[in-house]
Amino acid sequence: MSRSRRRTDPELASAVVSDPRAFGELYREHEQAVVGYFLHWTRSAELAADLTAETFAPALDSIETFCPDRGELRGWIFGIARHVLARSLDRGRIEDEARRRLGMNPIALDDEMLERIEAVASLDGGALELLSELPPPIRDAVRGRVIEERGYRELAQSLKCSQSVVRQRVHRGLARLRDRLEVNP
Repeated sequence: MSRSRRRTDPELASAVVSDPRAFGELYREHEQAVVGYFLHWTRSAELAADLTAETFAPALDSIETFCPDRGELRGWIFGIARHVLARSLDRGRIEDEARRRLGMNPIALDDEMLERIEAVASLDGGALELLSELPPPIRDAVRGRVIEERGYRELAQSLKCSQSVVRQRVHRGLARLRDRLEVNP
């Protein structure tokens, strides 16, 4: 595969099914967004790293279930992430069944990895507090697009509105956040 062109979601999922080494490409493409999602909910670099690993293990294990007709690969991964987070909160611990079944070692966090995770955390610090003050439809659109990095089509489906409405909500929400951040730097 040429590096000049990003694989489409179906191409990438198919490549991972036939060659698990292609999973690294999927991981690199979505890791930062998933880490950011978990940082938002846990406020802990270590927990975010563990939960990220526990998201990608079942993703690798069940990649053949990805259906591009039902949404983007990023949305599918975030569906797994939401499930992992909910299950971990319900049980009071991070599950590692899929990782162990696949023979994957736990992630050992070195200084470089912690710095990368902290960099993701710093991206959303004050803005996340302001995000919670936005009206729910605008907040949900901004969170889905910016923090979870979901596509407009997927967001429109989940928010039950058109893509243009999602785009307007994201634009309005980001403008409001920018204005508030300029007033309260």
